[in-house]
Amino acid sequence: MKLYYHADYVAARHGFDTTRKSGWIADSLAADPIEGVEVTAPTPLAMRDLTRVHDPKYVSAVRTGTPDWLAESQGFDWDPSLWRMVLSSNSGVLAAARSALNEGVAGSLSSGLHHARHDEGAGFCTFNGLVIAAKKLLYEGKVSSVLILDFDAHCGGGTAQLIIGDERIAQVDVSVSPFDRYPGHGNSTLSLVDNADDYLKAIKDALAQAHAAAFDLCLYNAGMDPHEGCVPGGLDGITADVLAHRERMVFDWRRESALPTAFVLAGGYISSKLDEGDLVELHRLTIDVAAKTSTPTNDTDDGPN
Repeated sequence: MKLYYHADYVAARHGFDTTRKSGWIADSLAADPIEGVEVTAPTPLAMRDLTRVHDPKYVSAVRTGTPDWLAESQGFDWDPSLWRMVLSSNSGVLAAARSALNEGVAGSLSSGLHHARHDEGAGFCTFNGLVIAAKKLLYEGKVSSVLILDFDAHCGGGTAQLIIGDERIAQVDVSVSPFDRYPGHGNSTLSLVDNADDYLKAIKDALAQAHAAAFDLCLYNAGMDPHEGCVPGGLDGITADVLAHRERMVFDWRRESALPTAFVLAGGYISSKLDEGDLVELHRLTIDVAAKTSTPTNDTDDGPN
C-alpha cells in the first residue's frame, strides 16, 4: 500500500499539530514500519488544480503572503515555506487517490483540508485537498462519482460549500463537535453525535448510507480528534479502542464494496491528556488497518462483530 509523504508536509515555520504530526508519523514508520506500507513522495500539484477549486486571489495570497489577513485565514502565521507545505500536502491527497484507483487502497499523511473554502482558509485548513482531488479526477474523466467520507470530530463545512451543485460528489459526515456546522443539502449529509455510546452506530449508519449508492472512488478524512483526549473536539468515552473499531468498520466496508479508497489523517491534537506518542499511535491505527485490507485477498478476521 502506498502512503504519500514528503518533508515539505512540515515545511512551515508555524508549529502546530497540523503542521508537524505528519513528520512525527513518518519518523515513527521509519523506526517501526507497518508491513506492506511503502512511503513515497507525491508529484506537485499544478496551479490549475488549485484554482479549479479555490479563488485565484486566495491562492495568490497563500503563495505570496499578501494580504496577510487572507494568507493567514486558516490560523497559521504566514512564511514563504507555508506555500511549499500546503502544495505538497494537498498533492499527496491527489496522489493517494490515483494510487487507490489502481491498487484499491492508498493514503497520505496530509491533514488540514476540510474546513477550507473557495476564497479563504478556516480551522487550520488552507486548501481543501479532498475536493481538489475529486474535481481533478472528475475533470480528467478518471471517475464519474466520488464519495467524501468525513469522520473528523468537526464538521466538514468547507467541503460542503465547495461541492454544492456538483452532484458527482457526495459527502457523508459524522462529527462530534458543531464547529463548522452546515445545513445538509442534496449531496452532503451531516450526523452530529453528542454521546459516545451512539458513535459507532452513527458510523455504521453512515457506511450503510454510502454503501447504498454507486461511487467510483472514496476519499476518507480519517480524523482521530473524536478521541476523548483531544482538544479541541474530543468526546468523553471515545477511546483508542473505539477508534480502532471504527477503522475496522470503514476498511471492512471498503473491502466488501471493492470501492477504491484513499485516506488522509485529518484532525488529532495533543493535550494534557494525549501526548505526541499517543497521537501518533492513533493515526497509525488507520494506516495499519488500511494496509491489512489493501487487497481483496488480504483477509482479516478482526473486524467488528
